[in-house]
Amino acid sequence: MSLEEPLLSAYGRASSRPSPVNRMMAQFAADFRDGVDINLGVGYVNEKTIPRDWIRQALDVVLANPQKHRVALNYGGPTGSANLIESIRRFYLEHRIGGLTEEVLGGRQIIIGPNGASSLLEAIAQVLAPGLVVTADPIYYIYCDFLERMGFELLAVPEDDQGLDTRRLEAMLDRLGDRQAEIRFFYLVTVNNPTCTILSDRRRQEVVEAAHRLSRRWGRKVPVVFDLAYELLIHDPVVPPPLSGLLFDELGLVYEIGTLSKILAPALRIGYLIGPDGPMLRAIVQKTSDTGFSAPLITQEIASVLLDRYAAAQIEKVRAGYRQKAQEVRRWIQERLGAHLECCTGGQAGFYFYLTFREVETHENSAFFRFLARTTGQPALDGPPEAKKPRVVYIPGQFCVHRHGELVQQGRRQLRLSYGFEELERLDQAVRFMAEAAQYAEKTPP
Repeated sequence: MSLEEPLLSAYGRASSRPSPVNRMMAQFAADFRDGVDINLGVGYVNEKTIPRDWIRQALDVVLANPQKHRVALNYGGPTGSANLIESIRRFYLEHRIGGLTEEVLGGRQIIIGPNGASSLLEAIAQVLAPGLVVTADPIYYIYCDFLERMGFELLAVPEDDQGLDTRRLEAMLDRLGDRQAEIRFFYLVTVNNPTCTILSDRRRQEVVEAAHRLSRRWGRKVPVVFDLAYELLIHDPVVPPPLSGLLFDELGLVYEIGTLSKILAPALRIGYLIGPDGPMLRAIVQKTSDTGFSAPLITQEIASVLLDRYAAAQIEKVRAGYRQKAQEVRRWIQERLGAHLECCTGGQAGFYFYLTFREVETHENSAFFRFLARTTGQPALDGPPEAKKPRVVYIPGQFCVHRHGELVQQGRRQLRLSYGFEELERLDQAVRFMAEAAQYAEKTPP
């Protein structure tokens, strides 16, 4: 007797088919060879930036002081550790993060996500009714794919060198007409993933003002969610510290989501949200409770100690390390790929470069991709089946642009390169292989 499969929700049906990036990375992971193949695709932090000794010391501090760090090995509350929340608030004020003042922060709540910043983004998608979401194109493909599986529709506005182009935004809003009422929230990664374009202060203000106008027109708050994942990793000293979007918010629309993953350790799974109290924030707290009360309390308490004692020095160390890598990789890109490129963004913050080629296509079926995946079918290029030559994994631009947006054709000639995880020697090798792939692609008919 054959049985039908369980009845899935609309999200379940959409999720039963892996996303293109999920599928591609799974294929590579199945036979990825450490020390041979080179992974420029994943956004992992560099292992050398993780402060193992300080984490060990922080754990000892937490366990040795149960009066301050109460029940650290038990369940926590859904808003998060009071110690960690106070540490975040103090860290922001002492270091003037985002130009925030005690008055501005005092009027906002800070909550901790159940499993890093991604869990807070997931919660937002679950507590808000489906509708339109305004974001920048190229998009943060992981979250934006999730939003579409949740039933949202993306309005992807192309960016320029200052981030989301607000002139194009206004034109898009005009074309929407009464469908503007369907806009549920704005979502912007302030150091964009994949391009690492830094959203300028002016653009932050203009986005918040656009949300203010929409809110007043329709008599309903339209939130603006700024994702600060890479903002503490602005490592180019010529870039002034950006201002927080909270400074421009008169109506209580702005929510900022931060993470300690990029500066401390992803495995701590510490993400936090700063925003106004109200039904939306309270719904997110309830979602945290439903997920499992809170993030592991022990890692929250460890993070509190790290913020209080070591974070300033750690951030400077991490920035210096990524700044050095960015400078070297940019030089190699210019020297070896410059003749093939139309544009290269990134290298000032985070750990991505986003390349746009003049003619070379980079999508999954391209000659460039096949060369680096060692699937050209030519033994001289691929190596023998049992010992293929080193492969290079990257994120093709076809996955980074919205499939219904204005940049689809351009995305076929783009890619995201992560210089975060691999060491310089391997990055040097990878760019050499990319140069060979570009030359091969130019000689190979589509």
